[in-house]
Amino acid sequence: MMKILKAGQVPLSEILARAEDQRDISGIVAGIIAEVRKNGDAALRRYAKEFDHADIDALEVPGEQLDKALADLEPDLRAVLEEAAENIRAFHQRQVQNGFTISEKSGVVLGQKVTPIEKVGVYIPGGTAPLPSTVLMDCIPAKIAGCSEIMMVSPPACGGDIAPIILAAARIAGVDRVFRCGGAQAVAALAYGTESVPRADKIVGPGNAFVAEAKRQVFGRVGIDMIAGPSDILVIADAASDSRHVAADLLSQAEHDRDACAVLITDSPVLAQAVSKEIEEQLARLPRMEIARASLARSGKIILTKDIPEAVRIANALAPEHLELCVDNPFDCLAQVKNAGSIFLGRSSPEALGDYFAGANHTLPTNGTARFASALSVEDFVKKSQFTYYGKDAMADAADKIARFARLEGLEGHARSALVRMEGDTT
Repeated sequence: MMKILKAGQVPLSEILARAEDQRDISGIVAGIIAEVRKNGDAALRRYAKEFDHADIDALEVPGEQLDKALADLEPDLRAVLEEAAENIRAFHQRQVQNGFTISEKSGVVLGQKVTPIEKVGVYIPGGTAPLPSTVLMDCIPAKIAGCSEIMMVSPPACGGDIAPIILAAARIAGVDRVFRCGGAQAVAALAYGTESVPRADKIVGPGNAFVAEAKRQVFGRVGIDMIAGPSDILVIADAASDSRHVAADLLSQAEHDRDACAVLITDSPVLAQAVSKEIEEQLARLPRMEIARASLARSGKIILTKDIPEAVRIANALAPEHLELCVDNPFDCLAQVKNAGSIFLGRSSPEALGDYFAGANHTLPTNGTARFASALSVEDFVKKSQFTYYGKDAMADAADKIARFARLEGLEGHARSALVRMEGDTT
């Protein structure tokens, strides 16, 4: 059963504690990156054989194979994916930003232009289950942003191919090129390029600890979206909540992997006990029972608070990836939430709604980074350049002020750069 902690009777540090992977894999990942930089495609094929047990001939998946995967998709399933894709497009289209120009002073023009990142690499995990939802979530915003080339990498299965459902989702999302490679080696390929895989300007997408460490190591060479950790969910629920629903929502994240974190905060001791019991009953019927049980044993907890406002305060300290507000007036609580990746309001809005269908992005800040980070968005796929124009008279008015400021900082060259324009034309 999940352990129950009472706020105020245990240290806050115990409530906020997250299980951490203690392995130091930085050296292993650095070696993989160096090998891919040196040997390119040959290294990718060798690692596919070693890690994925797959013999790879051509690294790139032909476009006809993507077309066939979509054509072969069962019609009802295709309709679901396409409806989800439309919801994602509708939500992310509202995130598009335009540049601006300011010309309020005579002879002065300032502004900002928004430009799409040209080449984007999207990592799609393989692992124990294909994730077509992540293809849609990570590639559609890049398409909306106007990126000229979207390249997707994903680990091959034993037969050497990527799951057809992943390829079908890639075609729906508008991916330009798909490559059969995964792990840290795929990140290295996107960061430095190989004979087959072009170098990307930015790499996005979740992955295991090796993928996350590889993104950390290549950052600066390329841009990245975030360092994604294990998935987590925090449910705030009051006494009127259904224990079956709350337990199911906690298990929906616990089944991701053994490092996932599922937490319930409630002001109802009765609900706490009911959820703990319900989890045991539902676990017995869950196909990924062993993974979920290990996750709950490692990181799962139920926290009892005196009231819902205290629950929200603890939630802000935890800064969860997913936050469910299973309370009577969720919009009232929403105003008090400061730190959360994605927020689900009311008892009829499970986190799974956001994973697949509603339209908001499911690539979210983990490990408490919602204190300063945001969900993946169209903004992750653009860059902003500022521009400045001063006419001759406007510059003459500013030159002495610039020089004074520059000399205050001891930068005489800057001062002279401004003042020289005020001297007579020597040509």
